[in-house]
Formats: sequence, structure tokens, C-alpha cells
Amino acid sequence: MSQTPHPQHTALSLAASGVPVLPLRRGKVPFGNCTTCADNACGGRPNMKTPGPCRCGAPCHGWAAATTEPTVIVSPAWAAAWRHAACVAYHPGGAGLTVVDLDDADAIAWARTALPATRTVPTTRGEHWIYRGAMRSVNAVRPGVDIKSAMAYARWLGPGIGTMAALPDSVRALAVKEPPPVRRSPQTLSGLLTGSLGECPHRTPAFLERGVAMAEQRITEAAGAVHATVYRTFLAVLSRHGRCGCLTDTHVTRLFTAAQTKGETARHCTDAWTNARTALGL
Repeated sequence: MSQTPHPQHTALSLAASGVPVLPLRRGKVPFGNCTTCADNACGGRPNMKTPGPCRCGAPCHGWAAATTEPTVIVSPAWAAAWRHAACVAYHPGGAGLTVVDLDDADAIAWARTALPATRTVPTTRGEHWIYRGAMRSVNAVRPGVDIKSAMAYARWLGPGIGTMAALPDSVRALAVKEPPPVRRSPQTLSGLLTGSLGECPHRTPAFLERGVAMAEQRITEAAGAVHATVYRTFLAVLSRHGRCGCLTDTHVTRLFTAAQTKGETARHCTDAWTNARTALGL
């Protein structure tokens, strides 16, 4: 009958493969700072841009304590932590990885339609989808979905199954936060188009038509993060065509229709358009 490896042994094995590790106590949380580092008296390791053991030698400062150094993992300063450790965690960003943490069945169902297949690891309530590549970590990018990569930690729950895919744009887009809606009085499409106009730099109407058609296609083909895709597409269209006055109500209607076909509401479309104009100073 096989036995579960001791957390320290698991940590040494992971470190040998280049994965920075740290111990977690009961409750799946890091050990508290030592007396030397209490209240960040040592300067606050989490403010560092790269992980590594604190000078005190203890597993302090959460994710920043993660290390691949076997001498640190077996050191006396870490010994007490290992004696009381409930499990092992790792710093995904330090290993060049991103973990999409799916907390429940609904989040998993969404991921299966919105994200590329990759290596998956079962968790207590859901799954970790692991991609090759690092990015910034963001919690609650949508219901039941967190992104854990740089400056974060994830529990080690086993190697998982499946082939690890490269980090896709659809995951990166989840971290793009649209500015909060600019609350204004209701506007017609013509009202949304008003702004500073200049001489049109486009030689033929075909140039504008191609740009609008490509924007429609980008929205229509969005596999996930539709809200972020709509905002970024509106931003791109306005940055190219928003200052010369060549956009018409018909063009805007086409973009709004493409967005609403993907599930956006008319209000969200108006907010995204207004936010894009505000971001560009139009």
C-alpha cells in the first residue's frame, strides 16, 4: 500500500525540476512571518519582483518564500514549518506557468467552451488548468475563476493529466479590466460619434470597410472574455477611425450588433464605446 510522500520530500522533488516551492499550513495558507520579519520589519519581501528566501532564512512572506534551493528546503529554519505543514505550494510564475483556478462545476463548464484544452489537475471543488507561460495574477476574473501566476501561489495537487498548452490570449484577456462605465445621460448613436473631427486620412471607403469588417470578425470569433474583447475592439476601431469623422451610425450599429450577438447588452456596448472614447480623449 503506497503512502503519501512527506511534504518536504515532495518539495525537494519539485525543486529539482525547477519549480519554486513553499510549505502551507492547515487552511491552505502560508506560515506567518517570523519575529524578525513581523509587520514587514525586514522591508517586506512581497514588494520584491522576484521570489526567493528572505534573509532570515525562514519560509516568510508567502509566495516570495518559494525556492528551488534544496539547502533552504532542508534547512533548520524551515524544519519547524515542515513538521506542521499540511501540503506543498508552488509559485507558478516562478516556474513560467499560469494556473487558471476553476472553483466549481459552472466554472469548469465555462472553461471547456472558452479556453484551449491543457493539462488539468483535480482540486477539492474544481480543477486547475495549467498553461505554459507567465502573466500577472488576478482574482475573480469571472465567477469561480482566479488566475494564479506571478506573485501568487498554488497548491501542488499532483502532475495532472493532458498536454500542457501555451498560455493563450483568451486567458491573458481575462486580466484586462475595462475602465468603470462613464455615467452620462442617454445618447443616440449619433451622440456617441460626436467629437473632434479632422481631415480623413483614408484614401478609399474600402479601407474603412475592411477595418470595420475585421472588427466584426474579431468580436464574432471571440472564444471567451467577450466583454474585454468588445472593449479592446472598440478601442482599436476608434484609435484608427475615431478622429476623422468617417465612422457613421451604420458602422457603429454593425459593431454593436456583433457584440450583442455574442451576448453583450446594449448598455454594455454603449459603456464600452464611451469608455474607449474617453481613454482616447475623443
